[in-house]
Amino acid sequence: MIQAIQLILALSFLVLIHELGHFTFAKIFHVRVEKFYLFFNPWISLFRAKKFDGKWHFKFFAPNEDKEWEAHPETTEWGIGWLPFGGYCAIAGMVDETHSTDDLAAEPQEWEFRSKPAWQRLLIILGGILVNFVGALVIFAMLLWHWGSDTLPLRNATEGLYFSQIMLDEGFQQKDKILTINGVEPELRGDIVQALIIEGKRDVVVLRGEDTVALTMSEDLGNRLLAYQNEYDRVEREKKRADKNYQKQPFVLLAEWIPCVIDTVLPDFPAYYAGLQKGDSVVSVADQPTPSYYEMSQELRRHPCDSISVGYYRNGELQTARVFLGDQCMLGIQARIDLQMEHTSYTFLQSIPAGIRYGWEILESYVKQFRLVFTKEGAQSLGGFGAIGSMFPSVWSWYLFWHMTAFLSIILAFMNFLPIPALDGGYILFLLVEIITRHKPSDKFLERANEIGFWLLLALLIFANGNDILKLFF
Repeated sequence: MIQAIQLILALSFLVLIHELGHFTFAKIFHVRVEKFYLFFNPWISLFRAKKFDGKWHFKFFAPNEDKEWEAHPETTEWGIGWLPFGGYCAIAGMVDETHSTDDLAAEPQEWEFRSKPAWQRLLIILGGILVNFVGALVIFAMLLWHWGSDTLPLRNATEGLYFSQIMLDEGFQQKDKILTINGVEPELRGDIVQALIIEGKRDVVVLRGEDTVALTMSEDLGNRLLAYQNEYDRVEREKKRADKNYQKQPFVLLAEWIPCVIDTVLPDFPAYYAGLQKGDSVVSVADQPTPSYYEMSQELRRHPCDSISVGYYRNGELQTARVFLGDQCMLGIQARIDLQMEHTSYTFLQSIPAGIRYGWEILESYVKQFRLVFTKEGAQSLGGFGAIGSMFPSVWSWYLFWHMTAFLSIILAFMNFLPIPALDGGYILFLLVEIITRHKPSDKFLERANEIGFWLLLALLIFANGNDILKLFF
């Protein structure tokens, strides 16, 4: 429920500021905005407001058709629809999802969109994209100003890195330290993922013990990772369906190496009853070596509701305890993490360029990984509202909520910039063609293009949300 609430609030906020971008530029150039709605309102609206005859008029749960209100087209009707899948800003004289060519007057009026110069129409269309992108940068800047940033540089991971099986198949070994990727030293764990998976860089040099080893990554590592992760998620969904109490485990591609030295034993958990203590170092589960915390967690998940042996060192002596795991497959311990995080604080003025830089890096990364969408593995990983909602935390956090909202705002800006009819990018493409050729496409052509774009977007929406539905059952 908390995830759903965050999703609705975030998307409502983003749609609102996007349409306000269009609205603001339309007003700057004296173009009428007939309606401004949050959510769609077929047939009836939850709320309607309009100012005419010198005062505001309000209606609740009212039909859309109202001759008295329609007699005052010079003012904007504000409202909230009942279908929570976006919103719209109906601009007079513009062929879009709210108007067809039949709705336009025979002769263009001076207050209509189609009567304005191409550069003004371009700015009106760009307004939504600009507000989404700039809004994201502002949010990131304010997050840095208020909370600062916490990072874990790779140089502080003195024990090296933990690698998932797909990375081990590429030639890595547990506790390797990555020195360079294509000659560049990565500073953070995210730099490794960016270089190897998103940018497809292949030449890696690692420090393995005292030796320096050169590795070459597979050309299709990104696609193989998507396929591997899709299968991993499928198995996790099956376990969740078999046991509603099962907690799905997130996929870990690589992480800082954390030995399983117990820092805290939680009361009334298996480790507590087995007599494990703070300072014990867990090294095996069910007779399988588990030198790191991640390997221990993975091995535990293979033994739900089972009695297993746990090997551990106490005061340099190897001991064994018998532990009965519940359906959660948890020992009930917290590991000692001897990794030094680095915190950076920002003044208000410092947060502005830092927020811009951070937002631009996210956009750049998203654009680079967008190519993976056009592969079989990428298409299978596409998700709709359910997948987006699952990206929000299950407990409320203002920091994570605003960070995720800003991230989605950048995605929304990028997606709207794509040259697809019915999206802002389609209008931008046609306007640029008009500016270059000095020939304006006909309103009928724009209407047909929008219809095609609409059906393409609807098909994509059905496909993405269909993936979410299939994942509920398979």
